[in-house]
Amino acid sequence: MVIQQNALATLSQLVLLFFLYSLAGWLIEVTLKYIQFHRFINRGFFTGPICPIYGSGALLITLAGIVFPRASDSYGTSFLMSFLLCGTVEYLTSYLMEKRFHARWWDYSQKPMNLHGRVWIGNLILFGMGGIAILHLLNPVIERLFALLPAPTKEVLAAALLAVFAVDYVMTHLVLRLVKRSVESSQADNTEEISMEVRSLLTNRSYFYRRFADAYPEVIYRTDRVKQRLAAVKAESERIRREAEQRIETGARRVLTAAEPTAMIQSGIIARQDKLIQALYHEETADEEAKALMAEIRAEKARLETRPLAQHLANRAGEVEKNLHS
Repeated sequence: MVIQQNALATLSQLVLLFFLYSLAGWLIEVTLKYIQFHRFINRGFFTGPICPIYGSGALLITLAGIVFPRASDSYGTSFLMSFLLCGTVEYLTSYLMEKRFHARWWDYSQKPMNLHGRVWIGNLILFGMGGIAILHLLNPVIERLFALLPAPTKEVLAAALLAVFAVDYVMTHLVLRLVKRSVESSQADNTEEISMEVRSLLTNRSYFYRRFADAYPEVIYRTDRVKQRLAAVKAESERIRREAEQRIETGARRVLTAAEPTAMIQSGIIARQDKLIQALYHEETADEEAKALMAEIRAEKARLETRPLAQHLANRAGEVEKNLHS
């Protein structure tokens, strides 16, 4: 019986810890959005003043500190443990919510060192620092405050909070189900149009729906149609890039060809003709007429090579010939 009472008291304390850190997370979110937009925005999926993702992360850190007390004693291991646990919670929450409701509630794709846009290094560092604060500063103070409350009081308070949380969850589920149906039935082929449709639908309903639209003004809705469209756009962009590269390469070759002097082309032709003559002419088998013609060609070639311009062109032709063969 003592074990059951202790177990129930521990469970109640963990539940209260979850709600306390969920409230703290909600206050952080509201404050940051107030600084950004200069107005109050009730952040979070739930209507009440809680952000369960913060409470879940803090609860996991606390449980990890209980299971691995030696690891939690060090600031370094506390940081690493919080870094990994909270990063995993944020990534999985983003992934599961997107799969469930076809919407990306936050996107860090433009942030440095992000993983699929679901987590990024800045938040992970904050998670690690927050874990140090939870294990070494906040939890000891909270534990002393909880010790001042009688066990029945903590149990009743935890049960009441869970009941309110359950009602809030049902309301949130109804809102998100409407969002999902709206996204799936939308005929728009881009996320901006879908977002406008969903926001218009939510703002024309009760406070619970309007609050949700106001809490996530930058949510990215994605359907299979939009994903197909994005894939098609990516494929078309890749095709245009390849064609542009081919055109640039072809244009470069044409420019180089057009810039080549006519005299160099002529010199190259002469050099090739000379090679052909050398291949076909054999001194032993040539008749007198062929030998006389070859003598004339050699004499004219020797006379031409004495001219500076001709010598320069001959050298350039030799270089071109060498480059072509290499």
